[in-house]
Amino acid sequence: MSGHNKWSSIKHKKAAADAKRGKAFSKISKEITIAAKDGGGDPNMNPRLRTAILAAKAVNMPQDNVTRAIKKGTGELPGVSYEEIIYEGYAPGGVGLIIEVLTDNRNRAAAEVRTTLDKRGGSLANNGAVAWQFNKKGVIRVPLNKATEDDLFMLVSDAGAEDMNSDDENFEITCGISEFEAVKKALEDAKIDYIEANLEQIPASTVDVSDVKTAKQVMTLIDALDELDDVQNVYANFKMEDSIMEQASEE
Repeated sequence: MSGHNKWSSIKHKKAAADAKRGKAFSKISKEITIAAKDGGGDPNMNPRLRTAILAAKAVNMPQDNVTRAIKKGTGELPGVSYEEIIYEGYAPGGVGLIIEVLTDNRNRAAAEVRTTLDKRGGSLANNGAVAWQFNKKGVIRVPLNKATEDDLFMLVSDAGAEDMNSDDENFEITCGISEFEAVKKALEDAKIDYIEANLEQIPASTVDVSDVKTAKQVMTLIDALDELDDVQNVYANFKMEDSIMEQASEE
């Protein structure tokens, strides 16, 4: 399994733990608010909002929180104005990073991202220096018990999906941005529940991380960035053996 796919699995499991202390709730609330602001408060007419609400349900976010975030976006309740920013950077070992930020204070967000990178052996990069190493794709995760592999593969392939992999818990379906809604609709029409559906940065090329020390540094940096309040997502283009990743996680 590639580092990206393995890390996606780890991040998904980590999200449940984050929810217990409110971190995931905060990030998802921001996403719901900006989605409602940009496309309106009706999830049936706003695919981005519909996806954000799905993420909220996946971490058992209370409906009152969801409703409040939507109303802040539509202006029915007072709220802050968020700005979407993408930073590019490097982790130890030359691993490329895409850092997606949603913030009400650009200066604070930039300072926190830069400081976190500097303290943990990373660096901020110029716009475009890293982005070319990634492709934005639709990624949908379906629990293994919701469908058989063969049936699911046929269904999503017919709807335009490019690839499908699996880990211990989920099938991971990848598709182009233009096919994203069609693949989701095919699953919904077939009454196959998915737990995540996002537009993610998928590495077009990867950097091989083959020693535990560097692996630990990379994963520690990504964790630190992910803990920042303004950071919504962190993507990295590393590849490492499962044994290296497991050792780095344990140390």
